[in-house]
Amino acid sequence: MEGAFYQRHMFLCLNQRDNGEQACNNSGLAEEMFHMAKKHAKALGIHGGNQVRVNRCGCLGRCSEGPVAVVYPDAVWYTYVDADDVREIVDSHLRDGVPVERLRI
Repeated sequence: MEGAFYQRHMFLCLNQRDNGEQACNNSGLAEEMFHMAKKHAKALGIHGGNQVRVNRCGCLGRCSEGPVAVVYPDAVWYTYVDADDVREIVDSHLRDGVPVERLRI
């Protein structure tokens, strides 16, 4: 993609609400998955400028579907349940450019 600093950028929602306003569904899993995804991307040699980036972020507004992640510029939204799901997103979508259909929201 011409002009983009990253080919793909993955954001994982790490927001946690504790005020009863609306339940977040990351149940503490998201923080661990963020670190794992970033470490996995680095191990694959794809994390960094002109490649991909994995970032934490606040609320993405899809709490009822969570935990959630989104990959830009493709605007593909994901939910996941464990490290295997997140590794599959990194391998298939971030590295190979192929969205993981079974995890799409």
